[in-house]
Amino acid sequence: MEYIINSCSGVSIDVMKGQRITVIDIEGGQVVDFFAEVKNSENEFLSPGVTIDCNESLRLKVGDLIFSNKYRSMFKVLFDDVGEHDLIHPCCRPEMYEFFYGNGKGHKNCLENINTSLSRQRDIITPVNLFMYTKINIDGTIEVKAPLSKAGDKIILRAESDVRLGVAACSVSESQCNGGKCTSVKIIIED
Repeated sequence: MEYIINSCSGVSIDVMKGQRITVIDIEGGQVVDFFAEVKNSENEFLSPGVTIDCNESLRLKVGDLIFSNKYRSMFKVLFDDVGEHDLIHPCCRPEMYEFFYGNGKGHKNCLENINTSLSRQRDIITPVNLFMYTKINIDGTIEVKAPLSKAGDKIILRAESDVRLGVAACSVSESQCNGGKCTSVKIIIED
C-alpha cells in the first residue's frame, strides 16, 4: 500500500508485525513526524526518550530499535539514506508557533494532525522526527538546521509489533526545519 501525506497534514496507518514501512522524502528537505501506538493499547506508544535510553544514543542508525514507553521494541531500522533524525523535539503545536513566531492561532501543526488522524487528544506528542537535523553543540545548545535529505531519500523500518501509525508531514515553514517550505511525503507498507 502507498500513502501520500500532503504538506501540513497527517494520516493514520495500521501496520502488522513484520511489515516494512518505507518513508520517502519526495522533494527533499521535509521532516516527517513519525508516531505510533501499539495496536489495541493506546497507553503504549512510541517513546524517543526510551529509545535514547535503550540505544544509549541521541542518533538512530541501521540496526537500532525504536522503543515504546514500556521499553518494548516497536520498530527496527533496516535502511537509512540520511542518518540524521531528531529524537528530542515534540510535535509543533499552536503554542510553539506563538512562542517563536507570534502566529499560533489557526496554524496547521503536527500535534493536531496526528491527534486527528488517531482520533485521540494527547496534550503533547514527542515523535521521531524523521529527516530533521538538530545540531547538538558541545556546550549543550542545539540548532535546528535544514534537513540533509534529498529528493527520493528514504528510511525503512520493520514493525516489531502490531501498531497504528500517526504520521504528519511537518508544518514548519518559518525556520530551516523543513528548509523553509513544506512538501508532501510518501509512505509504502509492504510485507
